[in-house]
Amino acid sequence: MTGKLPENVAYFARALRIAGLRVGPGAVVEAVEALGEGALGGREDVYWALHAIFVKRHEDSAVYDQAFRLFWRRRNLIEKIMAQMSPVSPGADSAPQKEEAGALRAAEAFAPPRREEQEAPVELTELTARLTVSDRETLKSRDFAQMSAAEIARAKKLIADLRLPDDLVATRRFESAARGARIDPRRTFRRSLRGGGGGIELAFRERAQVHPPIVALVDISGSMAEYSRIFLHFLHAVTEQRRRVHSFVFGTRLTNITRSLRARDPDEALALAGRAAPDWEGGTRISTALHAFNRVWSRRVLGGGAIVLLFTDGLERHLDGELPFEMDRLHRSCRQLVWLNPLLRFDGFEARASGIRMMLPHVDSFRPIHNLAAMADLCAALSPEADRASDPRAWLRRAG
Repeated sequence: MTGKLPENVAYFARALRIAGLRVGPGAVVEAVEALGEGALGGREDVYWALHAIFVKRHEDSAVYDQAFRLFWRRRNLIEKIMAQMSPVSPGADSAPQKEEAGALRAAEAFAPPRREEQEAPVELTELTARLTVSDRETLKSRDFAQMSAAEIARAKKLIADLRLPDDLVATRRFESAARGARIDPRRTFRRSLRGGGGGIELAFRERAQVHPPIVALVDISGSMAEYSRIFLHFLHAVTEQRRRVHSFVFGTRLTNITRSLRARDPDEALALAGRAAPDWEGGTRISTALHAFNRVWSRRVLGGGAIVLLFTDGLERHLDGELPFEMDRLHRSCRQLVWLNPLLRFDGFEARASGIRMMLPHVDSFRPIHNLAAMADLCAALSPEADRASDPRAWLRRAG
């Protein structure tokens, strides 16, 4: 192939590598050969050809999309990128636009490297940090979908440090105790036989206490993908704490990924989960997924006062009368049903969608889950001593 196209492909691959994609020299050679065949008709063909070569993980699709838009512009690429990153005062008619997922990581990949300039030595001044906001606090309030690659790496480390509360519940089984009000007859008789029956040493028992299992149903459709991956890191961290966690993902079908999340390395665990779920970033069929869970898995994993975390935006495309029935059946089978919805990050959110209105009457708590602060609040809310959130049905009254 002649011309500037091979160089552009190599530069594009280098930018994707900076943005966090796993792109090697072999992929660059394949991309150059694919574009040199001459069978690609237009811009869309080039987009999907390079997508098939460079994108190896589901979570890389959003970053690739933003990088492709930034790079393959017809004219003045560098000038436009610099114009986007330079501060510009907004005009009178300008309105804030919602940032798309992966846009920050793609923009950082095309940013020119900073040149180290020699500066004159300055006098160091000790300042107090009482009125400053630390990077840690800023990161906690940042939306997952708008994080850069470095911020996502730091967020994963903070997620690993999250701890669930000590929410032990009593079971019907008994275990030995040093003292108490309940005598263990079997152990008492055994102790008396050791001494020949001359004396009786009482043994006691009490009800065993265990952590209730956590069952997560995670929506991995296209609108939820950016938040689902971070939430799966949270589930992996909880699994590392030796808690009983059963994880399921659903898009157009239900997939059990509990064994995948037991891998020691979180990136390996998510890679295994991605291979196990072929409907990642596809459509959404909440009613079908809940029906499959209630029919096949409910009796297996919802024992012992389980807590169910339903992670979805509730935007069901194929509505039918079965959704309220399946939600009610799930609610009756667990001790607490918590609905985690990233749409609550918007101040003007209202429960007007039909799917949301069908699901709200059957949940115990309705919470946002879009940043680290929301995850920390979720951990605190699972404590038995925590105050319950307001009635989720109040969202229905607000929407009229």
